[in-house]
Amino acid sequence: MDRAPGLSVRLKLTLSYAGFVMLAGTLLLVAVLVFYLYYLPAGWIDTTGNFWINRRLLLRSFAPFMAAVLLFLMVFGLVGGWFLAGRMLAPLTRITAAARLAANGSLSHRIRLAGTADEFRELADTFDAMLARLEAHVTENQRFAANASHELRTPLAITRTMLEVARDDPPDDPSDLIERLQTVNSRAIDLTEALLVLSRADQRSFTPEPVDLSLLAEEATETLIPFAEKHAITLETAGEPTPTVGSHALLLQLTTNLVHNAIVHNLPGGTAWTTTRRLPDSVVLTVENTGENLTPRTVSTLVEPFQRGSERIRTHDSGVGLGLAIVDSITRAHAGTLTLTPRPGGGLCVSVQLPAR
Repeated sequence: MDRAPGLSVRLKLTLSYAGFVMLAGTLLLVAVLVFYLYYLPAGWIDTTGNFWINRRLLLRSFAPFMAAVLLFLMVFGLVGGWFLAGRMLAPLTRITAAARLAANGSLSHRIRLAGTADEFRELADTFDAMLARLEAHVTENQRFAANASHELRTPLAITRTMLEVARDDPPDDPSDLIERLQTVNSRAIDLTEALLVLSRADQRSFTPEPVDLSLLAEEATETLIPFAEKHAITLETAGEPTPTVGSHALLLQLTTNLVHNAIVHNLPGGTAWTTTRRLPDSVVLTVENTGENLTPRTVSTLVEPFQRGSERIRTHDSGVGLGLAIVDSITRAHAGTLTLTPRPGGGLCVSVQLPAR
């Protein structure tokens, strides 16, 4: 934003210092003058018989002295004020330089202001923390955009290849081609919808309302019962009322994603447990499942977008790789905590802890 040129902060502080010094000096000199004028006698007669008025003589003699002292105080205040203002504003200069670098796209620079814990140090530390979070967020968004572009390019490339083959060699029965195109298109639509849900959760564009996680767990489980029966997975739901505050749609999406993952990433004949419990200040939703043994290193990468376990296995029901990424984003949007731990006997235990209502 363009602004009209004006005095710098350093010059303003210098003028303030000099003005304060001159004001203090003037008051001190006036106090001394008043003191002498009040206590000296009105006049006297010298040896020649001349009468002198002491007050007039004092004023006439004191005026040049006052002028000299005030001139000295003005110069001293300007020079000293300029030096002190420079010393005081030196940290602000470093913060401004770091802000300019950040505005030009360099987010790796840090101020790392030394010294005691004063206001400038607190501002610099806060700015460094903001830069660190912003750099991590930008890096995450760039990686996510690259992964999303790759994932979206795959179904589009498959569609183009099938259409080119069909154009060069038209099939006698196009029903198979239509079915394959529909499958690829459905996957692209699912990915786009997942990206929209993830974006909505990141922006926190929802109106908080009372929500009971236990009811959401029952609703998600009932919805996925046919899907679980298709995979020969047993669903079990238990727990107590867990009232919280948030978006009903997003929290239902979170619960559905967790139960869906517990079914997909399971062993034939396995089980998925969904439980809810209430703590003094929070509520907890836990989804566990049987499955293959997972290492802590593998579990730590599951919330990354487009990650599907240790290998990026694509099956018809494996989803688009954004299930736990969406869960993590929704949890953070509701000021909650997401915890993933491998189960000793195989499988995964996912806990979502949210503030209690």
